[in-house]
Order: sequence, then C-alpha cells, then structure tokens
Amino acid sequence: MMRAPAGPWRVGDVRIARVLESEGPWDGTILLPNATAENVERERDWLYPTFCDEAGRLRMSIHAFLIESQGLRIIVDTCVGNDKVRPQAEWNKQQRPFLERLEKAGCTRESVDRVVCTHLHVDHVGWNTMLRDGKWVATFPNAKYLIGGTEWDFFSRAEDSFLKDPVDDSVRPVIAEGRAELVDDRHRITDEVWLESAPGHTPGHFTVRISSQGEDAVISGDLMHHPIQCGYPEWDNRFDNDGAMAKKTRRAFCERYADSKTLVFGTHFATPSAGRISRKGGSFRFALA
Repeated sequence: MMRAPAGPWRVGDVRIARVLESEGPWDGTILLPNATAENVERERDWLYPTFCDEAGRLRMSIHAFLIESQGLRIIVDTCVGNDKVRPQAEWNKQQRPFLERLEKAGCTRESVDRVVCTHLHVDHVGWNTMLRDGKWVATFPNAKYLIGGTEWDFFSRAEDSFLKDPVDDSVRPVIAEGRAELVDDRHRITDEVWLESAPGHTPGHFTVRISSQGEDAVISGDLMHHPIQCGYPEWDNRFDNDGAMAKKTRRAFCERYADSKTLVFGTHFATPSAGRISRKGGSFRFALA
C-alpha cells in the first residue's frame, strides 16, 4: 500500500517532523463505541486505505511532533515510553527505538528545549522520563516541560490507577527535578507557536497552534483520535472526561478549520498524519494535504 510521506513539513519558517512510536489497526469500538466495522465501511470511500483496513479496523498511530521555531526545539506529546509498567499488554515494559527515531529527525534528547504535554494521559507523557539505575529521570535533561495548570490540578489529585500511574512515573519526576513549568492555555512558546484551550477529553487539554509567514497549522492532541470523528464529531469517546464538552469542542474545531488552508496534524492519525478539514453536507471530512 502506497502512503504519502510523513514529513517533515514547513509552515512558513517553522519545521515540523513526526517521530513515530507505534502504529497499526485497532478495533475502533475500544475507543469509539460507534466505530463498528459496519459504520466504518460506510465511510470507506474517504478512509480507506490510509485510515482504515479491509476489515473495518481503524488505522491509528502513537507519535510525537518535533517543532523547530525561532531557535527552539519543541517536542509535543511523548507517547507511551519504554520500561513503563502498564496494564495494556502491548504497552507494558515496551522497548521501542523512539529516541533513535528522534535523532533521525535531526534532534538528540539533550538538544530538546521544550516538552509540551497537550494533556496527561498515559500515551502522551511516557517519554517524559526514562529508567536509569532503577529511577525515573528526565529524558530531556535540558528541556523545560510545559504542563497545563488546569490539567495538573486535576491529574495530581487522581486516585484511579489509569490516571495516577503515568503521572507518578512520567510527570512527578520532572517536577521533582525542577524541570516543569505550569502554564495557562494561552501560553506562547515562541512568536510562532502557542497553546490554545480545547477542554473535554481532559479538563486542561489544549491544542498547539503554529503560524509563520502567512501559513498556519494546528496539532490536535486528543481532541479527536481518528479522522472519522470529523464525519461524526458527536460520537462518544470512552476516554473523554466530559463527553458533552468534548463533542462541543470537537465540532467547534472542525467548524473553525474547515475549508481553510490550516494544516491539521492529528496526534493519533495514521501515517502521514497531516491534512486538511473540509465541509461535507452538515458534517466534515479529512483529507491528506
């Protein structure tokens, strides 16, 4: 199957590269109860073969984005990570060459300046830390880790292990090292890169906006996990903290960027992960750029 290349991309003076951790087809109902094989088949004309397979499973990816802007190297969302004890078999103590892929994208872990977590779920914070001599330490030793203040307020008090465990091994250690900065949802990283509020999936979830030389892009975070949600922004997501708010935010996102030149980077969209949103009747579609 031929795939469009997964970057790097240029948005004005900003360079964006994708750093893959893992990718494959998933039973969509694990995430989206309405994403049955039958419902996916109805959207085959615009999803297949990039975003679904022959069996109606959703193709999805776990990856980070590397942004280079005005002399700063910024990592957005750090995937699952290695050596982490997780209840999901495929993630438990996994060993993947993420850091090697980061170097192939042109960046060593020591040269990262900022780490952005759009939210604090397990598959967005994992490479914040790495295991050294039995201790979790900051993977990016010279970086400032940017964490939403609203997000931290919620997750720091979480007692459920699904939320708590990743915070304990992937967030608290960088705070203890003095490497974290709590930021609001309008924080500007450079003149070209800033954060915007997008609540619902989690209380303090945000997207990352990029604008340079008249060109624009946005990184979705988990505002949506798969392009089929452009077609059905009202579908439930089992992992949304506030389902009603998430649906409102998702539709507003699609309304805002539909039929525009803004390049949309999906944090879990399959390779090549970037495209544009267009209107289709009363809903939307996503197509590769």
